[in-house]
Amino acid sequence: MKPIDEQHIAEPGLVVLDITGGDEDTVQAVMAALEGLWATSGIGPMRRDPGEPGVRARIYADVLRPGREAP
Repeated sequence: MKPIDEQHIAEPGLVVLDITGGDEDTVQAVMAALEGLWATSGIGPMRRDPGEPGVRARIYADVLRPGREAP
């Protein structure tokens, strides 16, 4: 994944989370749960690194702003 720079966390409450799970469904479920708690960048692309176990994804969140309401 690309390096995180100061722009990503320039204000209080902004975080970047790298998530690793055993499969795509697990990672997508975690990202959806975070989206319900905080304002996030949404469910982004997932990737597998050759020779590394699991699936990875990155999500950007503002923990000071509430997430989406359940439909």
